[in-house]
Amino acid sequence: MRILIVEDDELVADALKRGLAATGFAVDRVGSAEQAEAALATEEFDLAVVDIGLPKADGLTLVRKIRRAGNDLPVLILTARDGLADRVDALDLGADDYLVKPFELPEVAARCRALIRRTRSATSAQLHIGALTLDLKSRTAELAGQPLDVTRREWSILECLALDAGRVVRKEKLLRAIAGWDEELTPNAVEVYVSRLRAKLGESVAIRTVRGLGYRLDEPAP
Repeated sequence: MRILIVEDDELVADALKRGLAATGFAVDRVGSAEQAEAALATEEFDLAVVDIGLPKADGLTLVRKIRRAGNDLPVLILTARDGLADRVDALDLGADDYLVKPFELPEVAARCRALIRRTRSATSAQLHIGALTLDLKSRTAELAGQPLDVTRREWSILECLALDAGRVVRKEKLLRAIAGWDEELTPNAVEVYVSRLRAKLGESVAIRTVRGLGYRLDEPAP
């Protein structure tokens, strides 16, 4: 899953980026609303973490523009403002959640996971596809009740496919799920990780190639 951090404070942004990356997210960061608009116009993210107190256009202005553009990207607001009116304004403008600084990184990560699950209509931190079970909180997988050994990037691809199980996920989206702007990977990397996952999943769950589009995670045919 790929997150865009919109934060002008270098220390806060760096801590957020490192903390969220450590929990398995691919994370990119910009320092202004204007840079965020440019990034969102050309890239696809699963969630944005937005500070209200940005230079020039503030975070609330950015949220308003995102929603007016018809973009339903989940937005988590982070801010030092703790007044009720500020929270109400942020939520009324289209933010999905709100955290006041100082915050704890585990809570930020948990709220990010919850917001992304909500957009995928996943009501629980556990996903079940046939014999495959994914625990999104602990980032662990089981196959037929047995632990499934996957690498960090294999997990990211499997998580992305599982959250959209039964639907085609474009190869470009899978690539962005495992690599941010500062990581150079080619689309062939996705094919490598998908091949490794297929070997580990066997016939219990199928990762199908939809030619010219991407991949789809399906339960095996009866």
